[in-house]
Amino acid sequence: MQDKTSKGQLSVQQTPEKIFAITEGLQDTPTHYCPGCHHGVIHRLVAEVVAELDVLNKTILVEPVGCSVLAHNYFKMDCVQAAHGRAPAVATAVKRVHPDAVVFTYQGDGDLAAIGCAEIIHAAMRGERFTTIFVNNAIYGMTGGQMAPTTLEGQVTATSPYGRSGAHAGAPIRMSEMLATLDGAKYVARVAVNTPANIKKAKAAIKEAFARQLRGDGFTIVEVLSACPTGWGMSPVAADKFVGESLMKYFPLGTIKAAEVETHGA
Repeated sequence: MQDKTSKGQLSVQQTPEKIFAITEGLQDTPTHYCPGCHHGVIHRLVAEVVAELDVLNKTILVEPVGCSVLAHNYFKMDCVQAAHGRAPAVATAVKRVHPDAVVFTYQGDGDLAAIGCAEIIHAAMRGERFTTIFVNNAIYGMTGGQMAPTTLEGQVTATSPYGRSGAHAGAPIRMSEMLATLDGAKYVARVAVNTPANIKKAKAAIKEAFARQLRGDGFTIVEVLSACPTGWGMSPVAADKFVGESLMKYFPLGTIKAAEVETHGA
């Protein structure tokens, strides 16, 4: 391509440098997620990690019911669909049958902390050697914005139109802190993806969780505080602000548990 300089002379126009590309762990396909939803960001972080660890060809995703029920459309890896809340049970079976595979569940707060609460607790207690990516947006996003176990007190949802009442529904459950008390849980961290700085920290935590699985450590989980602008009735910008000013106050970020790494046979 050529263009004219200020003096009317022809010059060669340089091809712009490519500074962004889709990671090899994701398929190039249109998203079904709502504007401002953080699932796409989290998908990319997970895909980047498994690609950088060079385990893409042996990674298996177990997806249950929720907004991420179509995650298999995005990840370029083997995927197994599980019933609502049952991803930890399915992941346990997959990992035991394929001990050399890298197995992870991708679950929302309604799925993991409500109907699947027993599943995740017992998988963690047994020290099942898979990783869980726990997306906590404090609401049931797919089914209409109902109150979830992690909905904040006073937060308005479809089933708590006057705000969640602690006297009626109890306090929001801190799943990561609870799971960290179990012997089989070896790495528990909580991150957020509402700012570039937090996204960078989130990727590091996800990478640590997968690296521990590769070393044969026990159960690992990364909770990701996520925005749900549609369910919250907010703009994407306001939703990001809500994550930082409200969710992170009740669900503080950081490494909750990082047990000493032990090397095991597969």
